[in-house]
Amino acid sequence: MTGQNSQILQPDQCSSMAELRSEIDRLDRSLVRLLSQRQRYIERAAEIKSQASDIRDEGRVQEVLAKVEAEAGRCNLDAGLARAVWQTLVERSIALEFAAFEAQRSR
Repeated sequence: MTGQNSQILQPDQCSSMAELRSEIDRLDRSLVRLLSQRQRYIERAAEIKSQASDIRDEGRVQEVLAKVEAEAGRCNLDAGLARAVWQTLVERSIALEFAAFEAQRSR
C-alpha cells in the first residue's frame, strides 16, 4: 500500500485489492483538491459577471465538452465516461455560479 512517503503504484504494479483501493483513494483526494480549485474560479466568475444571463454560455459548454473529449482521447480515457462526468460537472458548476451570483447581489 502507499503511504504518505511511499512510492505511487501504477495499476499493473498493484497485486491486491487493498493496493488498488489505496491508489484510487489517493487519486480521489487529488481530484477533490483540483475540483476545489476549479470551484474557486467558478465563484470568481460569479463576481465578475454583471448579469445572470451571462452565466450560462451554451457555446462555452460545448467548447469545454469538446476539449475534454479530445483530452480524453489523448489520455486513453473512455470518451463516454469523460463526457458524462464533465456534463455533470459543468451543470453543477453553472448552478453553483447562479447561486453565488444571487447571494452576492442580495447582500
